[in-house]
Amino acid sequence: MISEHKPFAIYAITKHGIAIASRLMPQLSGADLFVSEKLIASAPAGALRLPLPMGPALSEVFPAYDCHIFIISVGAVVRMIAPLLKNKKVDPAVVCIDDAARFSICVLSGHVGRGNMFTERVATALGAQSVVTTASDAIGTLTVDILGRDLGWALDDPDRNVTRGCAAVVNATEVLFVQETGEPDWWPAEKPLPEGVRYATSLEGVNPNDFEILLIVTDREIGESHPAHWRNAVIYRPKSLVLGIGCDKGTAPELVERGVMALLARHGLSPKSVKELATINMKKDEPALLALSERYGWPLRIYSPEELDVVPGIQNPSEKVKQYVGSRGVSEPAALLAAGVGKLLVPKQVYTEPGAGRSMTLAVARRAFAKRQVEVGSL
Repeated sequence: MISEHKPFAIYAITKHGIAIASRLMPQLSGADLFVSEKLIASAPAGALRLPLPMGPALSEVFPAYDCHIFIISVGAVVRMIAPLLKNKKVDPAVVCIDDAARFSICVLSGHVGRGNMFTERVATALGAQSVVTTASDAIGTLTVDILGRDLGWALDDPDRNVTRGCAAVVNATEVLFVQETGEPDWWPAEKPLPEGVRYATSLEGVNPNDFEILLIVTDREIGESHPAHWRNAVIYRPKSLVLGIGCDKGTAPELVERGVMALLARHGLSPKSVKELATINMKKDEPALLALSERYGWPLRIYSPEELDVVPGIQNPSEKVKQYVGSRGVSEPAALLAAGVGKLLVPKQVYTEPGAGRSMTLAVARRAFAKRQVEVGSL
């Protein structure tokens, strides 16, 4: 049983398969090669024994690799992996190569598991023809379920409207892409938007009933403010928010966490769009901030008092705070500095609870992104 998660597993059960695997291995760093026991003597050094039939061994290693590459017929592979499949959110990619290395075929997890990408990579390494049957990739349109993934975007709800969105885009029906924030290069700048897709930068003036689906990139919670838009949308969360944060020494981690979530909710902002935390260097070892950082995967960026004190745009400067920490503020300048902007989205807010004896402060800044060029036909 392999306990360490690895990128690639390659399976060869013929002499031709071993020769193909030997060509492929140098192109796939970290790949493990499994060779049938009868041919192990002719396999490259480091190859792992594969007992036949290979079903029992495959069941042990299947979850341990990002991508399984079989130099075996597609039919045989389908029968072997069928009992091992769970759902597209967790299943690894599966690629098949024929025994003459003419084709690299994506069998499983084309989008979410990056199977299409791995298929193209294998084809390039072998000089083979890639075979990708995912409709959006085959016709070169938006991949709704993984759009912006390489930019750090996440689906707000992977189970809501995504299938509808995929169908709408593939069928070239009326789709509106609304980008309130986030990176502009989710689609090549030099390439026209796919047929049926229009572009806007705001929900204002948009009638959601005019479109089959809305694809909305936002850090706002719009369920209450724009319920009709929300119901007919796939929501993407870019990493657009920076939280400037401070707290009294010894503040309970639970209080800080509740405070952050309460203040974000009050201002209609999604925690899923938080990129990082920022604070002053004297708080770099504060248990509550470290716990928050670890729990949500938000890196903690540290600044000196001298760096914070000269930041323009502080809305609530305090000479009393400066006496204690050497800067006129903590949460506000830290948010501005980390986001690289001159204006706060949410100025300093204070949160405490009855009897806590401690409090925390929070300010929010939205990162600045380059603007995408508005195209003909956009709203």
